Amino acid sequence: MQSPSFSVKLNLISSNLLNHFTCAVSAFGECTCIPAQWQCDGDNDCGDHSDEDGCMLPTCSPLDFHCDNGKCIRRSWVCDGDNDCEDDSDEQDCPPRECEEDEFQCQNGYCIRSLWHCDGDNDCGDNSDEQCDMRKCSDKEFRCTDGSCIAEHWYCDGDTDCKDGSDEENCRKCIRVFVSFVEEFQCAYGRCILDIYHCDGDDDCGDWSDESDCSSHQPCRSVEFMCSSGMCINSGWRCDGEYDCDDQSDEKNCTSSMCTPDQFRCGTGRCVRLSWRCDGEDDCSDRSDEEGCEKTESPPCAPDQFQCGNRRCIGQRKVCNEVNDCGDGTDEHPHHDCRPRSSEGNCNQNNGGCSQKCQMARGLVQCTCHTGYRLTDDGQTCQDVDECAEEGYCSQGCTNADGGFQCWCVQGYELRPDKRSCKALGPEPVLLFANRIDIRQVLPHRSEYTLLLNNLENAIALDFHHSRELVFWSDVTLDRIMKANLNGSNVEEVVSTGLESPGGLAIDWIHDKLYWTDSGTSRIEVANLDGTHRKVLLWQNMEKPRAIALHPIEGKIYWTDWGNTPRIEYSNMDGSNRRVIADTHLFWPNGLTIDYASHHIYWVDAKHHVIERADLDGRNRKAVISQGLPHPFAITVFEDSLYWTDWHTKSINSANKFTGKNQEVIRNKLHFPMDIHTLHPQRQPAGGRNRCGANNGGCSHLCLPSNKTYTCTCPTGFKKVDHYNCADSLDKFLLFARRPDIRRISFDTEDMSDDVIPLADVRNAVALDWHDKDGYIYWTDVTTDSINRALWNGTNQEVVVDNSLESPAGLAIDWVTNKLYWTDAGTDRIEVSNADGSMRTVLIWENLDRPRDIVVDPTGGFMYWTDWGANPKIERAGMDASNRIVIISSNLTWPNGLAIDYETKRLYWADAGMKTIEYGNFDGSDRQVLIGSQLPHPFGLTVHEDKLYWTDWLSKSIQSADKLTGLGRHTLAENLQNLMDIHMFHRHREKGPFASAVLFLYITHVCLHNVSYCVFLCICVGMSRFLIFARRTDIRMVSLDIPYYADVVLAVNSSMKNTIAIGVDPKEGKVYWSDSTLKKISRSNINGTAHQDIVSTGLMTTDGLGVDAVGRKVYWTDTGTNRIEVANLDGSMRKVLIWQNLDSPRAIALYHEMGYMYWTDWGEHAKLERSAMDGTGRVVLINNNLGWPNGLAIDMAGSQLLWADAHTERIEVSDLNGQNRRTLVTPVQHPYGLTLLGSHIYWTDWQSRSILRADKNTGANSITVRASLPGLMDIQAVDRERPLGFNKCGRNNGGCTHLCLPRPNGTSCACPTGILLKGDGRSCDDSPETYLLFSNRVSVRRISLDTNDHTDVHVPVPELHNVISLDYDSVDGNLYYTDVTLDVIRRANLDGTGMETVISQGLKTTDGLAVDWVSRNMYWTDTGRNTIEVARLDGTSRKVLVNNSLDEPRAIAVFPSKGFLFWTDWGHIAKIERSHLDGSDRKVLINTDLGWPNGLTLDYDTRRIFWVDAHLDRIESSDLNGKLRQVLVSPVSHPFALTQQDRWIYWTDWQTKSIQRVDKHTGRNKETVLANVEGLMDIIVVSPHRQTGTNLCGVNNGGCTHLCFAKTNSFVCACPDEPDGRPCSTSECSPLSLCLKHFFVYIWTLVKELGLFKHFLPVLGEGLHISYVIGGVLTILAILILIAAFIIYRHKKSKFAEPGVSNLTYSNPSYRTSTQEVKIEASQKPPIYNQLRYKKEGGVDAGYTKEKIRIVEGVCLLSSEDLYWDDLKQIKHSRGGLHTCIRTDTVSLQTSSASLDDGETEQLLQEEASECSSITTLTPSAITPQRHAQHSLPDTGWASLRKPSTESEV
Repeated sequence: MQSPSFSVKLNLISSNLLNHFTCAVSAFGECTCIPAQWQCDGDNDCGDHSDEDGCMLPTCSPLDFHCDNGKCIRRSWVCDGDNDCEDDSDEQDCPPRECEEDEFQCQNGYCIRSLWHCDGDNDCGDNSDEQCDMRKCSDKEFRCTDGSCIAEHWYCDGDTDCKDGSDEENCRKCIRVFVSFVEEFQCAYGRCILDIYHCDGDDDCGDWSDESDCSSHQPCRSVEFMCSSGMCINSGWRCDGEYDCDDQSDEKNCTSSMCTPDQFRCGTGRCVRLSWRCDGEDDCSDRSDEEGCEKTESPPCAPDQFQCGNRRCIGQRKVCNEVNDCGDGTDEHPHHDCRPRSSEGNCNQNNGGCSQKCQMARGLVQCTCHTGYRLTDDGQTCQDVDECAEEGYCSQGCTNADGGFQCWCVQGYELRPDKRSCKALGPEPVLLFANRIDIRQVLPHRSEYTLLLNNLENAIALDFHHSRELVFWSDVTLDRIMKANLNGSNVEEVVSTGLESPGGLAIDWIHDKLYWTDSGTSRIEVANLDGTHRKVLLWQNMEKPRAIALHPIEGKIYWTDWGNTPRIEYSNMDGSNRRVIADTHLFWPNGLTIDYASHHIYWVDAKHHVIERADLDGRNRKAVISQGLPHPFAITVFEDSLYWTDWHTKSINSANKFTGKNQEVIRNKLHFPMDIHTLHPQRQPAGGRNRCGANNGGCSHLCLPSNKTYTCTCPTGFKKVDHYNCADSLDKFLLFARRPDIRRISFDTEDMSDDVIPLADVRNAVALDWHDKDGYIYWTDVTTDSINRALWNGTNQEVVVDNSLESPAGLAIDWVTNKLYWTDAGTDRIEVSNADGSMRTVLIWENLDRPRDIVVDPTGGFMYWTDWGANPKIERAGMDASNRIVIISSNLTWPNGLAIDYETKRLYWADAGMKTIEYGNFDGSDRQVLIGSQLPHPFGLTVHEDKLYWTDWLSKSIQSADKLTGLGRHTLAENLQNLMDIHMFHRHREKGPFASAVLFLYITHVCLHNVSYCVFLCICVGMSRFLIFARRTDIRMVSLDIPYYADVVLAVNSSMKNTIAIGVDPKEGKVYWSDSTLKKISRSNINGTAHQDIVSTGLMTTDGLGVDAVGRKVYWTDTGTNRIEVANLDGSMRKVLIWQNLDSPRAIALYHEMGYMYWTDWGEHAKLERSAMDGTGRVVLINNNLGWPNGLAIDMAGSQLLWADAHTERIEVSDLNGQNRRTLVTPVQHPYGLTLLGSHIYWTDWQSRSILRADKNTGANSITVRASLPGLMDIQAVDRERPLGFNKCGRNNGGCTHLCLPRPNGTSCACPTGILLKGDGRSCDDSPETYLLFSNRVSVRRISLDTNDHTDVHVPVPELHNVISLDYDSVDGNLYYTDVTLDVIRRANLDGTGMETVISQGLKTTDGLAVDWVSRNMYWTDTGRNTIEVARLDGTSRKVLVNNSLDEPRAIAVFPSKGFLFWTDWGHIAKIERSHLDGSDRKVLINTDLGWPNGLTLDYDTRRIFWVDAHLDRIESSDLNGKLRQVLVSPVSHPFALTQQDRWIYWTDWQTKSIQRVDKHTGRNKETVLANVEGLMDIIVVSPHRQTGTNLCGVNNGGCTHLCFAKTNSFVCACPDEPDGRPCSTSECSPLSLCLKHFFVYIWTLVKELGLFKHFLPVLGEGLHISYVIGGVLTILAILILIAAFIIYRHKKSKFAEPGVSNLTYSNPSYRTSTQEVKIEASQKPPIYNQLRYKKEGGVDAGYTKEKIRIVEGVCLLSSEDLYWDDLKQIKHSRGGLHTCIRTDTVSLQTSSASLDDGETEQLLQEEASECSSITTLTPSAITPQRHAQHSLPDTGWASLRKPSTESEV
């Protein structure tokens, strides 16, 4: 195509100025337009050749090849295997090249490596190498419709994990319930995080919902703006015209003066950086930032362009073309030196003067060049084009040649067939990305999606170590750095302390180091891969470092910082040679990655919505993508592609790394994609040299690479002793608390950076001190209310004091005598103990009002403390609390920190209210203000050498000053929130003169120093009379032996959650308590030792507890179960005494001598009751004028009954019979616990949070014993010196074998719950005779059916995790159960002993279990594997019985005497099936009108099946053939399992959380047996009458070597699937065949059962003649032969009598076909079905004959089959004389000789129907949903029976 003439071009331009061509967008978003005529004119007018891309060039020379896209290439390049045309047209129609053996032949003729076949990359170029079969998903994966595989548990989890969404199709609708615990915060979308993360400034939820409504909390820094949602942004972004907050609150209520001094306000009101003013870029979008600017140099034109005088760039070919292309004429004569064009030239003469190609255009000579050359300025000469200068021409390396070029790849890559791009060698690349709650992997070219780690809190940054197969990640919610294997195993903590917001992570794979950024601490740190030798690498001039990337080969570290001055920097990996490589046009530089092959860095800017690239030194910066990036976060690069995550679109995207084109969404709909990396060995190239070598460079600690060498460095704070080694310990460091951690600033080094001491579970550290002798540091925690200690390096951490603390705010160590002093602002006490917390005592408890800091002077013998209560003061006392005086009491507000200067004998203090630091002498004299300005809120204070150090809450800093003048102030650390106490640790403390004098006094008690008397005071501790009370989370005691009331905590080594009731056994010195949260009753010694849980099952809310110290019993009330129970003091022999007519029993009191127990009931009808202590003789004493009767006590001396009522606000009293009632104390605010001792009553009060005392007779003289005690509950008064009294059961336990319980007139014997007392009135059985066993996942329980209380008793089976199915073997007394968490089948005795695993492998979800007690086999269903298996009861001889046509088999049951096996299947087509015990003769019994058939049980008496349907909400039954179907109960909520005993059907219900029962005949008399039980699963009955009967396998295993399966009249021997080394025989035998061995075994068993042999043996003993013996034996043998012959005859007769009967069998059934059909091979019906069937044979004359109609016990039966007749004899009468009609599904009659006509048949049916009740069994067709809806009956819900009208209906 030729260029238009000058006149044409000029006319076009003048006529249509809008007809322009838009060039490609520049790196910074600039757009250039040129006239449309300049496109495809062969000239580079745009400067980037975008106007010439894809244009049809002039005709190629004969020496060149003309590509389809117009490009000309050398003809020798055609069919050379290279895509030189770039459209592959030079390689089309080429003769195919033969590929080598290790190559793959592409369809386009290319040859590629065989291993590139099906690797997800289009290596051929035509994608023929990726035409592959779909990968087979593993057993733990789900296949999406598009063929990709995802984790199995992602199916139907509510998240779209398949790209096509197929994992969330056809899912059962579930209701997700998110439950947050007390200490958790629930995010807006339901996720739970710890409550401490609420309003902490971090986006822990991922949607900022945890930072919303934080009005009282300011998590943002001073240079930040907090959005309404809680999100923190740069304050400069406020009112800048862009929405940076997710709720757009940063642009609300803006005025015109909101721009800061370093910003420029655009005409639109938007604020931009002042440095962007007049920078040549339209940053304001209205060019207002570029208006009024001085003209600056424009960017130079491209090398092949001409720059006009007006700075415009045009193509070189437009110069001197006699057209004014510049517009100012500078491209033409006379402004330009143009030589005149000759119109006489000709290409035939000297090639027109052209060096290469010549062509005539408009009569003029026009020179052109071959491909690979360009025309020079003279218009004739051609010059080589340097293709390597064009970025992206080659993927990695490029070598230019004359007229051509050659691409090459670095080590680890190979050139693709296109000869331009490089492919990485090795495995297929995997994108590894953090998704906040998990870490996932995705194959970028396949979209295969797998889970690596889940159940994470807030995973942000990640990286990997390929050679070690490790993955590392940071969690900004837990503030941890973790690691795991790349297969997801071995999760470990690497760094767990000192992190605030670790947003970036990078691995040095050569030197094995871990680097990370922390925007909270503003640091970059480094450590070994295991977290050891941690060092702060960079901390100065850091604001918010985010992304980090390493180049270990070059020894460089790169990072981004998005603080107030956003920038990208790099340094050596030892922190040296730090440089800024980009600090302009940056806002949110988030992600950062390095392309090691091309030596580039890439980063994303979420504010500018751009991806940029630069050289490793920051030069040649260019924007790769500047559109379509809402909020990019992280980025990675691999081969020629970029991959990045985007917060806004919640997706992973890719594009070409050179052009930004070919953008593609790899995955979307992610939870919250964060960091991303390409997992491939070439992303961690092995070519780098380990500068530290094999011996760590000789360094003792850290060896860090530095450019070409390395540097030995030390962990933070440790000094180097030489070039290679670090000190082993710290000599001096500043120790300070920061609430969530404790830190130190080493004074051994110059960097003075703070380092976190690695301590565990620091929640709220306040006070500190240290002991240089052992190197311990001590701290108080006001959240855990504890005093703790650890070595200075964080090891040997332990709790020193953790009870009776409320707000320990001050701490001091007496380093001379090793004592620990502390103040408690909650209890208003000063206490002391040994340094290890032992021998604790209260020193000062009076006249304290919020004591704060405390310091001690062991050399002077004094202690000092501040008190900032109502009257602030500073006091002093001897270290034994003697000589207490106030030394400062004026001009104080909030006296916080105290410090002693032992050198100058001065006392320093900081006052946060006065905002001063002052000092004075030790007696308070000579008071001076040291610092009185710029102290916003000083808190901690310490003195060392000549410096004073303090912490300040508001300035968030640690500062120092001269201790004498207050001058020379210096800030040691800043931006540290929550600063508390501070101390200087050193190893040169002054030793006092008494350091050795106290050694002999450390014997048993606390010895305190008192210098004024030159003695040591020893304090002893002990109590005989005391109060003991519960306070929910602890138990405390108050001694009544001393003149003051001080409570101490019972130091039990066990946690308490909600301790309510309490009791004491003064005889053994034990305290008993109940915890309604832990649901336990526990005990321990009064000193806290020997803790023991005595009752840990079957409790709900134990409000009342009474210890019968005389009778050695414990009684309790349970408001949750409404029971009163009793047990021995160790919890044994537990018995329910009262369970009826209790509403909410609470307090209980015992009077052993009188044999009575009393209790209060504060239910709907509050009352006070009494009964004998065995539960008999129950009477109501008081039932009027009661509200909430809480506390209860017996005054035995005064024969009075006292109680506290929180509703009437009174404490009342009556005699022991409830008479003479009077008010003792009123008003009382909210009394709860009540007790008495001596002449006083004591009670706890909820509202006043106090313990009070009054006179027990008058109620007068009321005083407060202890105040400020929240959570007060029960209270007991104890006098250990008072005699107990006479034990009525003391002698021989009252003659009872189990429980002996007092009564008013003596004692009575009792048995544990559920067991009946024997006839002798004294002894008990060991267990009930008949009882229920049920599981609720974590326990197995028993309910006795011998007694009426129906109390559940836990069966002590150990190690239960998720028990689903149960069965019992009555022969050995073993319980069998499945645990689907452990995937095992186990058995154990009912006393918990003998637990063993019988099946431990090959199980997935074992839902059903059944024991064949006759054959000694067990059967189970496995829903996960869709199999039914069998094994011996010991787990041997395992065999799969059924493994086809099973969808989700659930319940299973056996009928050993019949030889039947039954099971339910609630898969896609729900059904109930039956087979023989060997799995043969399989039949579908029920497959219509079923939903979720869960439970299944057999009634062996009536020979019926019962099942529950949790979808249709009903319980049904049928006979053993699936006929005579009947609905028993409907509706029921969500039944799961059921069982049968006597006339009852019992079942478990998930929704009502209960066990219920109904009459099995009528479905009436519904009762709740047990309520409020979580997780109910299986239920069975254990009864001597249930597992009865025998079969041919019952004796000697039927003679089989392994498995014996009984059938109706025979049995089968079978072998296990896995041989066990023993010979195995298989046979099928019966007494009817002539298997003699088994036959005589059978006969021998019959003889023994009939007792013939035992009658014969005495005869032999009488000395009869041998002939009589022989004759008798022959006679018996003859009888047996006759019996056998008779049986054989009967068997053959019955066999030939039913020639037409065959079983229902299936041929290759498939329940998952599209038609959902089951093919039936033989359709003959069972005998009764044939007899009840009618059929017209012949024509109209065919007749019918009546069969006999039998009515048996109310059952109407139309049959003559004896088998069914015998079965139905077992059906009993229903109550009320009602008859039950059981019909077959098709009612008809048939004989071979005669028949009935239609009228007679109808009359017969009407007569039969008239004699039957409405309980009807229907045909399958009659119980379809449509028929059900049309013909429902009100009492049964089943369709009514009607006469079939056509043969098809029959």
